[in-house]
Amino acid sequence: MKAVCRSISEERKVRFAEQELVFSKGETENKVVNIYPEFRYQPFEGFGGAITEAAAYVYSLMDAEDRKRMMNEYFSESGMDYSYVRIPIDSCDFSRFQYEGFEIVEQYILPMLQDAEAAAGHKLPVMLSPWTPPAKWKDNQLRTQGGKLKPEHYADWAEYLCSYIEWYRNKGFLVTRITLQNEPHAVQTWDSCIYTAQEQKIFLRDHMYPAMQKHGLTDIEIYLWDHNKERVYEWLSEIVDDTTRDMVAGMAFHWYSGDHFDALDLCRQAYPDKKLMVSESCFEYSVYGEIDPVFAAQKFAHEILGDMNHGTNAYTDWNLLLDEQGGPNYVNNFCLAPYLYNTKTNTLERHLMADYIDLLSSTIIPGSVRTAATRYSDQVETTAWHRPDGKLALILMNRQDQETEVCVRLNGEECKVSLKAMGFASLLIEE
Repeated sequence: MKAVCRSISEERKVRFAEQELVFSKGETENKVVNIYPEFRYQPFEGFGGAITEAAAYVYSLMDAEDRKRMMNEYFSESGMDYSYVRIPIDSCDFSRFQYEGFEIVEQYILPMLQDAEAAAGHKLPVMLSPWTPPAKWKDNQLRTQGGKLKPEHYADWAEYLCSYIEWYRNKGFLVTRITLQNEPHAVQTWDSCIYTAQEQKIFLRDHMYPAMQKHGLTDIEIYLWDHNKERVYEWLSEIVDDTTRDMVAGMAFHWYSGDHFDALDLCRQAYPDKKLMVSESCFEYSVYGEIDPVFAAQKFAHEILGDMNHGTNAYTDWNLLLDEQGGPNYVNNFCLAPYLYNTKTNTLERHLMADYIDLLSSTIIPGSVRTAATRYSDQVETTAWHRPDGKLALILMNRQDQETEVCVRLNGEECKVSLKAMGFASLLIEE
């Protein structure tokens, strides 16, 4: 057997540093990562990111060369090859102001989406997510501060969401997924609306799904929750029963309350037919302050690898692009993005986090199926996947501030891989 090891170069002057490795017979016992290809778990549908109004507005300020470069790096086969995008329904915190309707979408979001599709060379699946219904239908009469959708307007809101899907489809875009509510457990100073699990179940069963049937939209995948992982199993178990099972494609979730990887195991065990999707993750400056690039990249990869190893089918980052402040954001909830554009110096900056995503997304491609791997320490994280091209993919991340050598074992053969301090690497193995 042989393998190509790719790692993020320290100088970041080349996309990846590459090294050819050859497996041979061996009996190493220490610092071993084992791969057991006879096991097969969940398939992977790909990586994606969000086109918010903030991202699209900043994108409109960039020159054509920077726009083309960034889109090729995100969506082309030679880049990260992102598989889909997430788009908010109406305004969210990553907007310059509150809005409803399609004027802002036409002006900013659609041009960015069209350029993404041009870079990809095909239509991109779109996932739509609402942050709140219109204020007039809520009990607090605000788009912000949580509040609840009044039951007498459940049907109105279902029709509104269907109209949004149809608007995109009539424009020629490929809407394939929808989440019912972004963060239904959070009262925010920005666009937000709260539900209990039972309220979301009633909305789904009695209003949203019937409206989708009426409009011929039942091919759209519906995802529940769209909030932090600590309650993902409870919501799944409270909502999905014999009356709703066929309506629900899966659960969407965020990372902001901690790992909770075991919660995904519970979902997998109890509802093996339901998909699991990370629908949002980002580093908020209000939480982390000034963010070290290595810390951000490693924490991001820790989340992805943990989610993948516990059953996740797709991974969605948050904003594709932000300005030098981490915005614009009308409530100053600034955060980091893989690309930041400095509007004062007119320069585009690619963060180390983007390199990590790049290595992951070009290694674990859509159609890959997870296999089993064991590791000797939590200081070296890993995940292993069968790729549709027949190769076996292995990701290795060194969480130590010193270089280490790892022995990779497969089918009685092994090879040694040197991981730099805080290093990130992949192996593409041909058996």
